[in-house]
Amino acid sequence: MTALTLARLVIGIALLVLGAELLVRGASRLARMLGITPLIIGLTVVAFGTSAPELAVSMSAAFSGQADITMGNVVGSNIFNILFVLGITSVLSPETLRVATSALTFDLPFMIAVAVACLPIFFTGYTIDRWEGFVFLLFYVAYTVYLVLHGIAHDAAPVLGHVMLLYVVPLTTLTLVLVAWREWYSHRAGSRRVPFDR
Repeated sequence: MTALTLARLVIGIALLVLGAELLVRGASRLARMLGITPLIIGLTVVAFGTSAPELAVSMSAAFSGQADITMGNVVGSNIFNILFVLGITSVLSPETLRVATSALTFDLPFMIAVAVACLPIFFTGYTIDRWEGFVFLLFYVAYTVYLVLHGIAHDAAPVLGHVMLLYVVPLTTLTLVLVAWREWYSHRAGSRRVPFDR
């Protein structure tokens, strides 16, 4: 049984890697044919292709009631990508890795803002409700729309970027912080109530 489980694990990992590689190559070629910049390809096509196996694992774990695997996968993969993947790539690369100006002015601040917005959601009852997941999906759709508009040099891209970075994300973060604080305060007030028996 142990050998069969190990074999399934190895085969599953191999198929995930192969599938992600084929997806990234095909989508990257299609994006280049459309004239999209490499940064946009990396932020959309490559990001989705490399995260598709994680999405499959997280969905399977969530449907089987293993929420800890889902959370561990999301947090662990982001830490691994930022620290190990970026670190080992910069060490082995023959040239220094250059960071695009657009990534510094919008993508990285947006990533940090979304990470901050996650904190109150995680602390609110230590659960992620469906409406909170819907908010995450809306953020991703808006971010993808901005990348597409920016990639084709549309006039609406700067306006959408400023609205998202200066208004939508901060207001959403503030709302989530207030919701988390209200629930924490009510939980704390409830824990202070001591039943009185006559």
